Amino acid sequence: MTELRQRGGRDTESTVQQQRSEDKASDSELRVEKDGVSDNESKVDSGVPEVPVPPDDTPEVLNKALSGLSSRWKNWWVRGILTLAMISFFFFIIYLGPMVLMMIVLCVQIKCFQEIITIGYSVYHSYHLPWFRTLSWYFLLCVNYFFYGETVTDYFFTLVQREEPLRILSKYHRFISFTLYLTGFCMFVLSLVKKHYRLQFYMFGWTHVTLLIVVTQSHLIIHNLFEGMIWFIVPISCVICNDIMAYMFGFFFGRTPLIKLSPKKTWEGFIGGFFSTIVFGIMLSYVMSGYRYFVCPVEFNNDSNSFQVDCEPSDLFQLQDYALPSVLESVTGWTTVRLYPFQIHSIALSSFASIVGPFGGFFASGFKRAFKIKDFANTIPGHGGIMDRFDCQYLMATFVNVYIASFIRGPNPSKVIQQLLALRVDQQLHIFNSLKAHLTEKGLLPALEEAAA
Repeated sequence: MTELRQRGGRDTESTVQQQRSEDKASDSELRVEKDGVSDNESKVDSGVPEVPVPPDDTPEVLNKALSGLSSRWKNWWVRGILTLAMISFFFFIIYLGPMVLMMIVLCVQIKCFQEIITIGYSVYHSYHLPWFRTLSWYFLLCVNYFFYGETVTDYFFTLVQREEPLRILSKYHRFISFTLYLTGFCMFVLSLVKKHYRLQFYMFGWTHVTLLIVVTQSHLIIHNLFEGMIWFIVPISCVICNDIMAYMFGFFFGRTPLIKLSPKKTWEGFIGGFFSTIVFGIMLSYVMSGYRYFVCPVEFNNDSNSFQVDCEPSDLFQLQDYALPSVLESVTGWTTVRLYPFQIHSIALSSFASIVGPFGGFFASGFKRAFKIKDFANTIPGHGGIMDRFDCQYLMATFVNVYIASFIRGPNPSKVIQQLLALRVDQQLHIFNSLKAHLTEKGLLPALEEAAA
């Protein structure tokens, strides 16, 4: 009897456990049915993709020369040597002029786009879905056509109006751009595959966010360049200086972690980079403000069909006396200091480059951690990919463009004249008569006529 009771108890317990497991399974099935997502699709969408890690491409010469050093110091020397090489290349392309700089910006943009899309393709290709990489490059072409077409219309107006094919393309530029994009949009819809809709829309968003981050902001870099090469060189140099000095201070003095997304970043490096960048920005701005080649807007000469950088420097690049605050006066013994106004603006640029700019790098670090990769690519030994070097530059480019539009740029007479010349003759006469009446009412026109006489 005792054995029968024990056996019956065990049977009852097993029945209860089985019933509980069936209830959990049924609840899980109900949740799946309610959400409308199958187990397979959930695994596809939630799984972290395996992105192939690129091999170490450090030159064999450097590997042999630094073979006796620890990995920490070996990495320091590799980064240092390659940094000097990149800075030398930067000076070289500045010497070649604005046209070469624009081409380099375009090449960097394409390489950064390729590095990000390659990570996405590693995810997308594993499910054998069509057209993702093709559509990504097609959208890149469409967006570049739109932005560079706008730039050509703005800065090459006379050339565009002189050539009939360019004039037609300029007139219908936005319609052509929209048609190109709409074609890609329809191609994407036709490429949708059953059971992978969510993943495909995810990758569609991936491509568009990449275009927003890379292409749009590289276009702003070119606009900054047209304002004067100093607006291109100083911000980029400040980001480079902050990157180098933050690394140096962090390498030798770093003890306190700054942010979990990037464990190697320290408060010592962050603070040291900030003060170093401020000083560097002021000094570089002082040197460059004295040369017309750097401060004059980049303009297209219609007679020679080439870019020219020549003008009478604005007040922003004329030395002026500034009274020092009483605190600094008591320390230095100076009552005034002679500076270029641009040097004051450089403090704002340097501050952004050293305080907010690094958050572009933190954003990139978070992105790389999400896909369990160290670098975007291995293009530059010790530094990773091109995107690893330009993650802060794109954020800086947007700030500089907004800063110029908000605090520097005024009405541009040449662009106003370009727009007037594009009007019909009767519209031009109407504007002329309106302007003449306005100047006469202000009492300026008779004075101008007497001066001319």
